[in-house]
Amino acid sequence: MKIPKSHPRYESLRRRERLVAAWRDGVVVPEGLIAHGRGEALDYLFGEETSAPALVAEKAAAAYLVRATHPVISVNGNVAALAARQAVQLAKAIPARIEVNLFHRSEVRVRAIVRRLERAGAEEVLGPHPDARIPGLESRRALTHRKGIHSADVVLVPLEDGDRAEALVRMGKIVISVDLNPLSRTSQAATVPVVDELTRALPNILKFTRELKRDTAEASRLVRTYRKAGNLRAVHSFLNWRLRNLAQGRGQRRRIRHV
Repeated sequence: MKIPKSHPRYESLRRRERLVAAWRDGVVVPEGLIAHGRGEALDYLFGEETSAPALVAEKAAAAYLVRATHPVISVNGNVAALAARQAVQLAKAIPARIEVNLFHRSEVRVRAIVRRLERAGAEEVLGPHPDARIPGLESRRALTHRKGIHSADVVLVPLEDGDRAEALVRMGKIVISVDLNPLSRTSQAATVPVVDELTRALPNILKFTRELKRDTAEASRLVRTYRKAGNLRAVHSFLNWRLRNLAQGRGQRRRIRHV
């Protein structure tokens, strides 16, 4: 379907079309389409823009990734459908490994996602033939690689399941999430919850990563001073401000989008 760029929902409709195409290709499962719709509804409340608190979290996320000794980016079907290129660019900039990890797992689907990431420029994507397990998980999301997520010190988990985020934190890992729901188990469990839409968040984290690689002292300062509780309170305050404005018929504001 050709969507005219003049359409007020252009970006949102493009994301939907990419997800449906990825479902046809076996990359996305129907449950992923449902999850995307839930996130999109929350993005309406945020004004479909990157808030100031989200930018703070994205910069902190970049700082943790830059300072990591063994960072890994976890990719599921929706991430591969919506942001394969951005995930690969970020992995190369850090640098970090990429591992495919799925709740609705089949080896056919894992290979389809690996191929999509490789077409986006990734090399040595982990996922097929896992050789370790995440303790405390009964689902197939427990399957992992020893040289990937299992031994990582920092894991970026976009569009994550809350139970695995909690399990990774119990393993002592720094967990960075990207989730539009600040009340989700994922956002509550993550070390750095980024409350933003995926295709806005990853380019922002990439930009900050490139900056902080040239300023390691600033990266260390950000890790030292970032406070999750304060950042989530700022997210809630922003959302409260948005809802008050919407209730008063003032729903528009300057859009940040990408930085």
